[in-house]
Amino acid sequence: MKSTLLSLLALLLVAGCSTQDAPPNIIYILADDLGYNELGAYGQQIIRTPTLDQLASDGMMFTQHYSGSPVCAPSRGTLLTGKHTGNAYVRDNKEMGGWGPNEPEGQLPLLDSEVTIAEMLKPLGYQTGFIGKWGLGGPDSEGHPNNQGFDEFYGYLCQRVAHNYYPTHLWHNNEPDSLEGQEYFPAHQRIEAPLSSIDEYYARFAGEHYAPDLMLDSALEFLEANRTNPFFLVFATPVPHLALQVPIESLEEYPDSMDTEHFLGGSYLPHPRPKAAYAAMITRMDRDIGTLLARLEEYGLNENTIVIFSSDNGTTYSRGTDASYFNSVGNLRGLKGSVFEGGIRVPMIVRWPHNIAPGSSTDHVSAFWDVLPTIAEITGATVPDGVDGTSFLPALKGTAQTAGSPLYWEYHSFGGMQAVRMGDWKGVRLEIRRQDDSPVLLFDLSTDVSESHDVASENPETVTMIREIMDARRPSEIEDWNFARDVER
Repeated sequence: MKSTLLSLLALLLVAGCSTQDAPPNIIYILADDLGYNELGAYGQQIIRTPTLDQLASDGMMFTQHYSGSPVCAPSRGTLLTGKHTGNAYVRDNKEMGGWGPNEPEGQLPLLDSEVTIAEMLKPLGYQTGFIGKWGLGGPDSEGHPNNQGFDEFYGYLCQRVAHNYYPTHLWHNNEPDSLEGQEYFPAHQRIEAPLSSIDEYYARFAGEHYAPDLMLDSALEFLEANRTNPFFLVFATPVPHLALQVPIESLEEYPDSMDTEHFLGGSYLPHPRPKAAYAAMITRMDRDIGTLLARLEEYGLNENTIVIFSSDNGTTYSRGTDASYFNSVGNLRGLKGSVFEGGIRVPMIVRWPHNIAPGSSTDHVSAFWDVLPTIAEITGATVPDGVDGTSFLPALKGTAQTAGSPLYWEYHSFGGMQAVRMGDWKGVRLEIRRQDDSPVLLFDLSTDVSESHDVASENPETVTMIREIMDARRPSEIEDWNFARDVER
């Protein structure tokens, strides 16, 4: 009843407001496995990203922003709930089915008791949409986007299905959207030798319906349907997560000379021009974002829409990509799946006309779980209980901002790991599932952003403080996420 009354009051207030006074629209664009250094604005020299570079010129770049996790599902969970992975329910990619076409779809569902940004905004009269890759619960689960505050969903519910950009279906809310003419083929294949032509590759590993194109269409439809009321849209493109798949007209925007050998596949699908394909996927994503932003301008919504862009973690380690060639994470250490900087430090760009100075940047240290309280402060929404984040609205406004609580990550694969960012100090523990007494590695990011020099032995008091923060997260009440139980097993 309370929620209903708040919704009615908000709608009445919106109806009586001028456009200038209306609640801001919010679009959060989330790339998938895009590295810190893979945008021109952040130093990329090969991949072309003119739209996002212009977004940075029109808004603010964050140089010390962090994803919620080094992998997809838990990172998205921290973004939507404002809880870091020491407090969140989803702390790793946990599959609820297998890889075949008839396996159940989805990952560990987000609990119904969790409060997402969408649910936080609904009492204020916001229409909410999530388009793209979800990964927080499959069909008929409590984690389904429609059960987590989103009025409209279109895209992949399951991360495994998202490994193929030419799937047999996507999901529109609770119904599968069958893509006519596309037959199932595994997204993880290896060939023994290059095929005879690029046309043969596309005949075997492509189809008529490219999923990101359909997602863009859905996002444009969402804008059309909600142009006269406040909205919150998450546009979670699967790009540039593997497999290497992109329409041939985009591939041809990059020269043949980029590639000297074929990728024969194995971990993901093969491709005759892997470097060009990877670059083309990102450039096509950039173009799609440009189309989305152009539609905002066409509808006269630019002035009252906050646009945020980021990535769910760093560049993947999987074969088929070449992080060294693209200098994907700059001089940061590690890639996706690592709590070193290259796995979790990500670009973030925010554009908010009349509120953010164009062409500005900030070195304010922030993370995904800070997004929810920031949106709450901007909109006047009530922050849910149990949130770990701190609003970075002062940083957006260009005013002094005190540092929030130390940032904390835990990740349960690859032996188990933890990390803490406390001021300029970064502490990392590895192999926790195999040895409960694994030491804290300590790095001073003010002088060693590449985390090359462990200075733990020279700073025992700092190590003690960081270890206390890590230990305060143990043991977990959730059995699946208890490092102590991992060691015992």
